[in-house]
Amino acid sequence: MYRPVLRSAKFVSAGLPTPTRSLLAAKMAATNLSLGYRMFQTSPTKTNSASVIHEVREAAGATGAGSPHLPNSNSQPFDSSYLKDFTASELFSFMIIGMATSNKTLLNICIKMFPYTPLFVIKALVYKIYCGGETIEQVKATGQRLTTRGIHNMMISLTIEACNGNDNIDPEYIVTETQKSVNEILIPHTLSVIEQAQDINSIPAGYVALKPTGFVKNAAAVLRHYNEPEYKEDFDQLVSKAAIVCRTIFEANQSLAKQYPERVSPFVVGVIDAEKYELQEGVYELQRRLYQQFNPMGSPVSVVGTLQMYLSGSADLLALEEKLAKENNYRLGLKLVRGAYLHSEKDRNVIHKTKEDTDKNYNQGITYCIESVLADASNTSAVGHLVVASHNAESLQLATQKTYKGELSQGNRNKSNICLGQLLGMADSITSNLIKNEKVSNVIKYVPWGPPLETKEYLLRRLEENGDAVKNDNGFPLVKAAASMMMKKLFA
Repeated sequence: MYRPVLRSAKFVSAGLPTPTRSLLAAKMAATNLSLGYRMFQTSPTKTNSASVIHEVREAAGATGAGSPHLPNSNSQPFDSSYLKDFTASELFSFMIIGMATSNKTLLNICIKMFPYTPLFVIKALVYKIYCGGETIEQVKATGQRLTTRGIHNMMISLTIEACNGNDNIDPEYIVTETQKSVNEILIPHTLSVIEQAQDINSIPAGYVALKPTGFVKNAAAVLRHYNEPEYKEDFDQLVSKAAIVCRTIFEANQSLAKQYPERVSPFVVGVIDAEKYELQEGVYELQRRLYQQFNPMGSPVSVVGTLQMYLSGSADLLALEEKLAKENNYRLGLKLVRGAYLHSEKDRNVIHKTKEDTDKNYNQGITYCIESVLADASNTSAVGHLVVASHNAESLQLATQKTYKGELSQGNRNKSNICLGQLLGMADSITSNLIKNEKVSNVIKYVPWGPPLETKEYLLRRLEENGDAVKNDNGFPLVKAAASMMMKKLFA
């Protein structure tokens, strides 16, 4: 079996990798590119992703043998049946989004005007479909509504950050509120769903997204210069703040595992969100330190880090992360995303040249990770947990095929460590299809919450992505479908 070979940097397995050593490892990973090694040549079961995609094509009745690509989901007819699960107020918001994304010119105007739009307008028109609420009680209610749609858990995120110079944040408040959200939202919600389930391992974990830029003042500078002496204390403080939340999660998993010993996957998981590329080296270092503390071998994964697969070096980074996990005797949890910051990356050289390259890289990445999780029946693999965060129908079909219908999936309880996730308010037709037609139970929604003022940057990225990533669900087809469904509800 071919595996990527990295030249060792002599990382210390008994302690945390230092910033200097982590930087050296990253440079060595880049050097290995010039030596011609590439990740994902084969998976742990010697099946490459191209052949897997071909299998999915055949299963779906596709033609064109030899092509490693699935049909474009955007060519499929618009299926509006999922809209019946929403209220008239939410349908009105979908109509607004549909109109805003009906053509590129109008979308660009909306994006430019969005920063100047009054908050009460944003809250009235779009906040409620993309955000879970302003308070813990409202987020709990959102979780209950998701359950009625067959979405058994969520990834909540207190969306307050200091990424763009917004230092009107209190890191202590964010730590306290995030801990409270774990204890008052995620754990009770997860347990309530588990207790009603026939199979305890069919219910996904509850996730809490941790924004690195929310845990320290001057966060952008701290992450950008994390390995420089003048920022060392601030970076250590950032790690310490994130570790407080992760320790709450780890201890909850340890305690709940004693009550429910038959459960394979964790009950709650902390997810380190990605930032812009220029901040990512600091985020990678943060993730590694948290892995070391809270993902020990022999335990379910409590911390998941994010890899943005639109970055051209992401395949090699994944190889590096797996290598570090093995050398330092911890488990790796990953959320693979294509990348929410595509529009804002200043250096275009760090991203893949084409969408096709990004899609191929993403599909190879999830294939490798899924097969790594499933290949070890003892649930002790280095890659121990995966969140497939995608709105792409082909990638989700591939993940479903590998996780639930593939050779390794039969009777394999480790598949509960694989989760499929989409953002609240986006790709709802795809989410509905996974649950109702594919009979997939491990589906979650990313649910940001917090004051509208603080979530404005998040909402802007969603507006940009709505016109880019899921065109099939937007524009005039969404306007017409939402209006029709709203009339049915109002005059039923």
